[in-house]
Amino acid sequence: MRLRLAGILGLLCVIGSVALSFAQSEPGGGMSGRAEPAPIVVVDVKGAIGVGTVHLIDEAFAQARAAQAGLIVLRLDTPGGLVTATRDIIQAILASPVPVAVFIAPSGARAASAGTYISYAAHLAAMAPGTHLGAATPVQMGAPPISPQPEKPKEGQDAGAGGAMERKITNDAVAYLRSLAQMRGRNADWAEKAVREAATLTAEEAEREKVVDLLATSVADLLDRVDGRRVRTSDGEHVLATRHARLVVVEQGWKARVLAVLTDPNVAFILLMIGVYGIIFEFMSPGHIAPGVVGAICLIVGLMALSVMPLNLAGVALLVAGLAMMVAEVFLPGFGVLGVGGAVAFLLGGLFLFDPAGADIDVSVAWPVLIAAVATNALLLFGLVGMIMRVRRRKVATGAEQMIGLEGEVLDWQAGEQGGRGRIRVHGEIWSARASQPLGAGTRVRVDRRDGLTLHVGRIGEKTQ
Repeated sequence: MRLRLAGILGLLCVIGSVALSFAQSEPGGGMSGRAEPAPIVVVDVKGAIGVGTVHLIDEAFAQARAAQAGLIVLRLDTPGGLVTATRDIIQAILASPVPVAVFIAPSGARAASAGTYISYAAHLAAMAPGTHLGAATPVQMGAPPISPQPEKPKEGQDAGAGGAMERKITNDAVAYLRSLAQMRGRNADWAEKAVREAATLTAEEAEREKVVDLLATSVADLLDRVDGRRVRTSDGEHVLATRHARLVVVEQGWKARVLAVLTDPNVAFILLMIGVYGIIFEFMSPGHIAPGVVGAICLIVGLMALSVMPLNLAGVALLVAGLAMMVAEVFLPGFGVLGVGGAVAFLLGGLFLFDPAGADIDVSVAWPVLIAAVATNALLLFGLVGMIMRVRRRKVATGAEQMIGLEGEVLDWQAGEQGGRGRIRVHGEIWSARASQPLGAGTRVRVDRRDGLTLHVGRIGEKTQ
């Protein structure tokens, strides 16, 4: 009996050992086996950096924290964008407890201007072959280009506010990018060169200059190469476990897409114009409702879009002045001076509507949109003025003069002095009437003149004296 019990226990031990060895050999299986790697969140950042991009990245970071992701991969391809949006993204990366890797991909992609700053801020920076980054010089649209060797001011002459402002912006950008480079242990000297000289690097050059950490052909290749690396985030040091990890791709939601469209300078400008004209038409012809409703919605949406963009107050003032002068021309028609001046002010306002220091790409309103807006204003202006002038030349068709020449019918008549008086029906209305000769009921008469509420009439074919 004891031998039989010992044999059963021995068999159970063998079975348990075999099962344990199988469990340990399975990835993530068994108590002593390796746990399943945390998911990897991947988000594509394409096009200009703006408010929509910030919303997309915020959503991705929130999803990564909720899923306890092991890494966030920003697959980047951008020409640059708004300064405020870029700083918001960098602050989110620096504060993220989940490590962030910027992967400039696919081949042919770039990380220019704002993309360079975001790459330097990431815990890991990688590039695909055939990509490039750099050209981080602040752009000053509408201002003279920064001369590489500025002339020294003459004795007693001020260096000029423009040169001082350019140096201030450039030095601020240099300090910002150098601080990110020093934080991540990357090439700070080249970072300064990228700002001051708009230097660029290919993927191979960037790896050699220690601007990025590694090269990778795809996201899967990137995850294989960074597996086991140590990175430090806002909540401490992490050892990346990315090989064979599950990928969670974050798609751009409808709200981020709408924000990206609305914050386009041309779309915001067009919405603003539709809103202004809708309100003007509603005031000019109250009761139609539709122009006022559409105008109010477009005006609110346009102002919302403008509120998150770098506005130039001088451009806004020119736009308002231009619209005011064109509206004044409609109500005070003269020689067209107000209309022409308003069109010019409107054109200049649209041209200088956005502050160039608020972005490292061109965020101005496109010339075709400006020209179309000015042409529309001119057509509406001269159309309204022409209509007003035509109305002024018309014969008066309201008031007392409207009754002259109308025909009517006598309803009843009382003979008396100078032909008597009675009532007639004219234009569907009953009026008191007088005539120079007696009239009978049913007689057709014509109105010769009006005296207050009394009409002076005569028979058809005759005139009163």
